[in-house]
Amino acid sequence: MTERGYQYGFSKGNAAMHAVEGRQRKALTMLAVLEEALGPERLARARVLNVGCSTGIIDEVLSTRVAHSTGIDIDQDAIELARERCSAANTSFEVGDAMSLDFPDGSMDIIICSQVYEHVPDPVQMMREIRRVLAADGVCYFAATNRWCVIEQHYKLPFLSIVPVSWAHRYLRILGRGRFYHERHLTLFGLRRLTGEFLVNDFTSKVLADPDRYGTRYMVNSRLKGIVAGLWVHLAYWCFPGYVWVLSKRG
Repeated sequence: MTERGYQYGFSKGNAAMHAVEGRQRKALTMLAVLEEALGPERLARARVLNVGCSTGIIDEVLSTRVAHSTGIDIDQDAIELARERCSAANTSFEVGDAMSLDFPDGSMDIIICSQVYEHVPDPVQMMREIRRVLAADGVCYFAATNRWCVIEQHYKLPFLSIVPVSWAHRYLRILGRGRFYHERHLTLFGLRRLTGEFLVNDFTSKVLADPDRYGTRYMVNSRLKGIVAGLWVHLAYWCFPGYVWVLSKRG
């Protein structure tokens, strides 16, 4: 592979994109965070864009609490599934490019960008487009996995995202899991650079500290896990597996 492009058929080989319960839980966490960030009234009036919506399960939940939700994805098969499963009048799905959003400047109150940046050929351009389309007082829900996550989130293999890319390709081939490792994760420093044009409201420690409020009991399902996660995020934030940030425009 000489050029890294889009993963056009990502939903076909990824069972997580079809896992209804797991995707619904993520959507409820998004809504809890966004309600705190914006307030219930602004949330109810919001025009939402979900970048990388895949099969539309998350959008189906979002549509129950917002004015309108639009989901886009480069994966045409996923968009067709999304249209079949979610027919709410205030929801729409389009095949679209995260690096060239087909929406007017400042047209969206909320943009969802959850676990997407590592799949996009140019995440910097994606963030430029998100900033352009976001309303002046809007927010972007940005959930991101850290490159230093020991167990890589897509293949569930240790150190896959940490080792050099050429090694990661070989790692997958040796295990018969694929020929190329497409994802490109960033470190905390890289993620801060990626979102440098935004103000960051960090919800990471909040969603861990109060799993009932934010619907994250599936992540922190015991008191011991909660204590360990809380200590980790405060003492070694740079290597915490993932982050939940709410981004807003500077100025």
